[in-house]
Amino acid sequence: MRWLEVRRHSLTKKGPARGRGSALSAEGVRLARAVGARTGPFGYVLASTVPRTVETALAMGFACDDTMEMPSGYLPGVVAHHDQWRWPAPYSRYAALLAESAELRAVAARHVALWTDAARAVPDGAAALVVSHGGAIEPALVHCLPQADHASWGAPLAPCDGARLAFDGTGFVAITFHRNGSGE
Repeated sequence: MRWLEVRRHSLTKKGPARGRGSALSAEGVRLARAVGARTGPFGYVLASTVPRTVETALAMGFACDDTMEMPSGYLPGVVAHHDQWRWPAPYSRYAALLAESAELRAVAARHVALWTDAARAVPDGAAALVVSHGGAIEPALVHCLPQADHASWGAPLAPCDGARLAFDGTGFVAITFHRNGSGE
């Protein structure tokens, strides 16, 4: 069995500080360090090309082996920005949307393909890390495990929250959520 840990990036700067210097706020760096201290090791680390994901991996204590374009799960007419925070059962809602929207299925499938490659990049018994974005991770998790009890999965991923997926060599077979209580 191989393991894939998928994490949402950490807290970012807001207001006038946004866009200056690092993307992560000081609180975001502290949060990522705390999460990194209790996770890993990882044999392979992938982040999106957006700086806040690379900075999150580095603050966690893990150098990125690669960066890749990761499409947004926010799609006009399908899922608006941060819609998942307004839904009472977000993962169940994503399951319904994935059944309805070919565009959202394509986004989720792209993420799952990247995650599968990351899991295959490590030997049996090892783990890989992917740092990505809220609104994209959640539908991809549902796409990985379409028969799961999505209603039991709880809230969307807050900054630095994540999920650990078991990979049996052909697909993802189990999930465990890791939440930090940082809120949205």
